[in-house]
Amino acid sequence: MTTFGMVKTAGVAFGLAVGFSGAAMAQDCTTKIGAVLPTSVDWGKPIAETAQFVVDQVNEAGGVQGCQIEMVLRDSQVDPKVGVDAAKALVDLDGVQVLLGAVSSGVSMPILTSVTVPAGVAQFSCCSSSGAFTALAEEGKTNGLWFRTFATSGVQAAVGAKVAKDQGYKSVAVLYKNDDWGQDIGKLVAENLKAHGIEVTGSVAINDAQPSYRAEVTEALAGEPEAIYLAIYPTEGSSVVREWVSLGGTQNMILANSLKSDEFRDNVGLQYLGNAHGTDTASPRVESADAFVASYKARFASEPNGPGLANSYDATMIALLAMEAAGKDARGADIAAAVSRVTDPAGTPVTADAAGFAAARDILAGGGSVLYQGATGNVRFDANGDVSAPAVVWTFTETGTEEASYITLEEVDALMASTN
Repeated sequence: MTTFGMVKTAGVAFGLAVGFSGAAMAQDCTTKIGAVLPTSVDWGKPIAETAQFVVDQVNEAGGVQGCQIEMVLRDSQVDPKVGVDAAKALVDLDGVQVLLGAVSSGVSMPILTSVTVPAGVAQFSCCSSSGAFTALAEEGKTNGLWFRTFATSGVQAAVGAKVAKDQGYKSVAVLYKNDDWGQDIGKLVAENLKAHGIEVTGSVAINDAQPSYRAEVTEALAGEPEAIYLAIYPTEGSSVVREWVSLGGTQNMILANSLKSDEFRDNVGLQYLGNAHGTDTASPRVESADAFVASYKARFASEPNGPGLANSYDATMIALLAMEAAGKDARGADIAAAVSRVTDPAGTPVTADAAGFAAARDILAGGGSVLYQGATGNVRFDANGDVSAPAVVWTFTETGTEEASYITLEEVDALMASTN
């Protein structure tokens, strides 16, 4: 995996090298976009690198509205306060009209409500899945400025419950991160488990940075569940599972995509994860998704196995396409309004690469619209800025993860309808 250049202290912008084509070198203007992403954690850094990959491709194609794009990146540290402070700096000091981020719903939400919406900045998230964003949009409180390329928590909750049913578990304990995302998915997976006739023996909140999780693990063990469902992040997850195993807990585990992490696997030990099944949203089995995998491997010399990479690619490319469609010096609201022109089902299809961006520029300049065909397929946002997606069940291997089963978008929709 490549690394960022000129790394400064945590919470301070990374200086990112940008590759220029000959045409781009001749340009004398730069437009900044902001990114608040968790680069200090192992699974967050590739998400940011993927966003920069898109920026480099767009710059290769000549930039946006004739200007090179500079992505000013700040580390959220998966901390709401740090994330908000970073977003405020990007908006107030750097003057960005587009913000990429965050990853955790618990960080994205306060950025949205206290920074981007008040400032009229368009916010594109690769990975925040809480249903709270949908509710906020339905109440008219996002002002149409919020978009996410990751499906809501409902998809993973439904698939997680399906895994429990398919494995024949009769009882499951739920352990969830005590933030917007964790509370949302924890509640949803409990509801889905009960809809399948599976007993939820307990739902236990997990807070950040505790020296021990013995009390929480003991509480979850009290109901003697056949399996556990974990919706937490790798650092806390490693500690929780080590406590769980040491106290005699089952190795029957169902993992949210937040634990799709080499750090988690290595810290727990693969020998304890042989019966762990993870869930994640997935790209559809279409040509554009395959093309993303090929281009990612060419850039980074590795498979895009981490969480949110395809979603990060699409969030960034759609944001930059919308900036192109909105015109020079467009404000955040104009950029948000232009998203529909670049994700138009009746528009001219364009590929997710430098050539596709260049083609889109010509079409948009002529007054047309385009259908962006990206890493997660033909992205379509609803009125709340939400998307739906297929899903996968995965397992850990010595070198990463592998897909155990694929669930189509139609199957996901049917599954969610049946449990609702």
